[in-house]
Parts: sequence; structure tokens; C-alpha cells
Amino acid sequence: MLGKPYFDILRLVWPLALGMINNAVMQFVDGVFLAHESLASLEASLPASMLAGLVLCFFQSVVAYSGTFVAQYHGADDARGVRASYRAGLLIAAVAGVLAILLIPAGRAAARLLSANPDVVARASVYYTIVSFGTLALCGQMAAASYFTGCGRTRLVFWVNVLGNAVNVVLDPILIFGLCGCPRLGMAGAAVATVAAMFVQWGALAWCAERDLRGLGGGGRAAADAPRLVPLAGKILRYGVPSGAYSVLNILSFTIFVFLTGLVGDVAFAVSNACFKVNYLLFAPMEGFAVGASTLVAQAQGRGDSAAARADARRTLALGLGLVTALSALAVVFCRPILSLFVPPGVDTAAFYELGFVLFVLMAAWQVFDAADVIVSGALKGAGDTAFVMWWMVVAAFGLWLPLVGAVAAWHSTMPALWGTMIVYVVVICCGTLLRWKSGRWQRIRLV
Repeated sequence: MLGKPYFDILRLVWPLALGMINNAVMQFVDGVFLAHESLASLEASLPASMLAGLVLCFFQSVVAYSGTFVAQYHGADDARGVRASYRAGLLIAAVAGVLAILLIPAGRAAARLLSANPDVVARASVYYTIVSFGTLALCGQMAAASYFTGCGRTRLVFWVNVLGNAVNVVLDPILIFGLCGCPRLGMAGAAVATVAAMFVQWGALAWCAERDLRGLGGGGRAAADAPRLVPLAGKILRYGVPSGAYSVLNILSFTIFVFLTGLVGDVAFAVSNACFKVNYLLFAPMEGFAVGASTLVAQAQGRGDSAAARADARRTLALGLGLVTALSALAVVFCRPILSLFVPPGVDTAAFYELGFVLFVLMAAWQVFDAADVIVSGALKGAGDTAFVMWWMVVAAFGLWLPLVGAVAAWHSTMPALWGTMIVYVVVICCGTLLRWKSGRWQRIRLV
């Protein structure tokens, strides 16, 4: 086989890409609301979400890897394997929910390292605590979403994602500003709205998944899968833990970077945080393309068709790079009206726009390389090559990028100079990931 044509790939990927954009819009809206709540809330918004992500993304990524097993079993036409992979993901999700709550004290202690401003630390700590209690819903929703994605049914995942994020957007102003008789909760309100959205998404997807499982061959009752769950969960952990570690270390390196940018000054830090929220909005579709590449490669490898895996990954990459180039150009053109949404009260707007434009240009410069890296890394993960993806990121981020950031912070601590180090980092990590894919070593890995 030569793989799926571009149209078939788009049918799989567009709901994933739009779903990621939907998530980014939710965070974007959070940032806009928090910017108008106070400067401290805008400053705390990025560190708060990163602190939560630093811990929760590990569990989320490990559970999400159950979808790779679903995809490979789906490609191999093994209905019982598909069903057991989903339920093994739920088992891991239940354990993750308990562990996340136990880690709350450590997370609150880590919050003190995120900023020198005690108000920012306090807000980030509250946000992290509340969101941690939603980990079970987050991971349960991820297991169900990964089941449908692994089977190639991404539109349902998208519409449930829209439903959950709509709940978040509606609750945000009510809880942040204290509307409709609710108390003014600020950052805590944003966290409560996020957790509510998690539970809505999990409930909807879990109901759809259980209905769907009853239609698979071999019966759909959980008791029939019980003997396979623990061994299969162990296998998911074997490959999923490096994937989760990759996510954690990636966010950790970025957290360190954000901490150093916070030392430049309050206004510059607020501009940087606003620009990173826009950056995520632009880059979010690429995460959808990465999941699409991972799913397509996993399905092809499940069939034993590495040629199709190569073709699907190449076509997904081409589509993703075309989209991110167009979005980056539009962002630079419309930089000022976008940034106007984030200007806090009492801030010099001219200085805010001037620095924001420079950061937008730097952001556009790294987007193509960053997109190529994340999509090809997704393809490698779909084949099971998660250990390489993790270790290469460690070398590039902690061996090259962060030492470079530290040197720039010591000798020329300006926001444009610090952001410039990101270009060096993404070019290097992208080149290494592409070389690994071209080597073909991933073809020898067999998950199922």
C-alpha cells in the first residue's frame, strides 16, 4: 500500500487540529478574562497553567498512549485488543487520579519557584491545586478520546471537545468576575471552570465509548477483558512512560525559560505571556497533526505496512507545514489588534505593542521548524519509538537550549534576546528528529 491520499488524511486530522485550536481558544479566552481581572492574574496565567501541566501532562500522556495500542490493534483487525487497550487506559487513569492528588503538596512547593512575585505564586498555587482534583476526569476523558482517535473516528472527539470548552467559556466570566450572584474567584474561578469542562467531556465520551464497545466482536463486557488488562497496562506503561516523561521534561524546560523571562520585568513578562498564548493558538493545530501522524503510523504498523506509514507521515507533514506557515504570516500582519486584547489597565500601550511585534516576528521564525519536529515526533511515537523522542529532547533542551538561555540571561537579559534562543533550539531538535525518522529504525519496533 502507498498510504492514505491527502483527502483521507485531512478527514482524520481536521477534527484533531480543530480540537486543539478549540483548546487553545479556551486558554486564549482565559487569558483575556484574566488580563482584565488584574495584571497579576495575567502574569500568573502562564506559570499557573505550566505548573499544572508539568505534573498532569505526564499522566495525560501516558494514558493517551493507550490510543497508540488501540490504533495498532485496529490496524491488525483485532477487536478484543482494541477494547482491552481502552480499558487498560482507564485503569491507568484511575491510578493517575489518586497520584495527582497526593502530589498536590509538592506542586504547591514548586509554585514558589515560578516567580519572584508572591502574588503570582499564590494565584498559580491555587490554580494548580484545583485543577489537580480534576485529573481523574482529564485522564478518563483522554482514554476515551484516544480510543476513538485510534479507531480513526475523530469527529466525535472534536464535538465533545467543543461541548466541554463551551462550558468552560460560559463559566469563566461568571466565576472569575463574580457574575450572576457568584463570588469573585479570579484565578480560582478559571480553574473551577476548567475542571467542570473536564468532567463534561469525560462523561460524554465515556458514555459513547461504552455503547460502542458493546458492538465490537467478542462481546463488550469488561469481565471478558480482565485477564488482559494488567499485562496490557504494563505494556502501555513501558512505551507510554517515556512519552509522558517527554511531555514533562518539555514543559519543565519551558517553565525554566519562562521563569528567566519573568526576571526581565513585569510589563515585559506580561507581553511575553500574552505572545505565548497567541503562539499556542497558532501552534495548537500542529498538535492535532501530530496525533494524526501518530494514529496513521500506528495503524499502518499494526498492518505491518511500513511503506504506508512513511507515506502517511510525509503527507501529514506537508499539510501541517502549509497550514502553520499561513497562520504565522497572518499573526504578524494582524499583530496589533491581537495584542490589544491583552493590554492590562494602566500599562503603556505603545511599549506593549512595540515589544509584542518583535516577539511575534521571532515566533513566526521558529514555527515551521517546531511544527516539523512535533509532527515527526508524533509519527515516531505511533511506531513505538518513544524512548528516542524523550532522550533527544533532553539532549537538545537541557544540553543546548537552557545553557544558552542562562548565558543570554546573564549577559544580555532582554526579552527579544531570550526569545531568540528558541529559534536555535527548535532548529536543532527538528533536524535530529528528521534524521531519526529517515534512519528507519522505528520500523523494527512491534507493539502488538
